[in-house]
Amino acid sequence: MTAASELACIYSALILHDDEVTVTEDKINALIKAAGITIEPFWPNLFAKALANVNISSLICNVGAGGGAAPSAAGQAAAAPAAAEEKKEEKKEEESEESDNDMGFGLFDD
Repeated sequence: MTAASELACIYSALILHDDEVTVTEDKINALIKAAGITIEPFWPNLFAKALANVNISSLICNVGAGGGAAPSAAGQAAAAPAAAEEKKEEKKEEESEESDNDMGFGLFDD
């Protein structure tokens, strides 16, 4: 029921925006009621408040653009130590293989 309620509010907000009408709780409720959908009563208010100071057109246009500069920079910063750790692990594995060969025996030697 929650997913249906959220979708009903999202579609209502998109319809209102497309008609160039301000997204309000009452207007969302009116569209949902006209569609014959039953939802939890807090959703329209939540969406109306969330979209009150948002440029919905830019929100729609930037759906696939990602989170912005700060999250991507943070993601790169987090990825760098992970890559360094992977290199260290690879180096350790190579060293352990070499040390077995130096002793004159290996795991699969006869």
